[in-house]
Amino acid sequence: MSKELLEKLKGKKEVYRMWKKGLATWEEFKNVVRECRDAMRKAKAPLELNLARDVKDNKKGFFKYISSKRKTRENVGPLLNEVGALVTEDTEKAELLNAFFASVFTAKASPQESQTLEVGEKVWRKDDLPLVEEDRVRNHLGKLEMHKSMGPDGMHPQVLRELADVIAKPLSIIFERSWRTGEVPEDWRKANVTPVFKKSKKEDPGNYRPVSLTSIPGKVMEQLILDVISKHVEEKKVIGGGQHGFTRGKSCLTNLIVFYDGIYWLGG
Repeated sequence: MSKELLEKLKGKKEVYRMWKKGLATWEEFKNVVRECRDAMRKAKAPLELNLARDVKDNKKGFFKYISSKRKTRENVGPLLNEVGALVTEDTEKAELLNAFFASVFTAKASPQESQTLEVGEKVWRKDDLPLVEEDRVRNHLGKLEMHKSMGPDGMHPQVLRELADVIAKPLSIIFERSWRTGEVPEDWRKANVTPVFKKSKKEDPGNYRPVSLTSIPGKVMEQLILDVISKHVEEKKVIGGGQHGFTRGKSCLTNLIVFYDGIYWLGG
């Protein structure tokens, strides 16, 4: 909305008031409306072009613009509770979905999983855990996407990225402390949860899946842990060569290539 375009829109409202009072003709008002419409189209064209070009770097802005053009909003409709009654109030629907999401969440490992960890070939001791280096934290902060949404703690990724040199050291201390003690800061355990409909009947809470928006520093710590675990798995060759899913450098395509190669040599 440039200054020139705002002036045209303001002039259109003024001509409309004049027409209502009989001080302007209908043709004059139609001409002003046509000029405003043409100016709006010319201004919107480069805006949409820039959004399409920068979609890789600014996905949030692109989808925000698309959502603003939608005529309908997909809100959670009435839900069926335990007794089969429809729940329409937002608070009741939130409590119902929260109860379902909590019911399918596993808080503790089963006894069988605990035994598997105890009898493993090697279990890391606290002294064996790698240190969280300040440079690695700074490197991850410098790669944050500034257009991502902030979590419940209100820490925006742009602020964290621009202050990476200042906050890398205190964050590395927090990460190290969390790693050593096995505890996560309370603020990082909070999330804004949005229910997303998946399939079948919309009245059934079981057909919704939670999407969580968590703290950015918490995500950085998860990425650091993932890097260490992935490096350990690769160096110790824990995963066999036949595993292609969720493996770096491999995919369904590489799996098919290996399969066809094996079939070819068996047939030859």
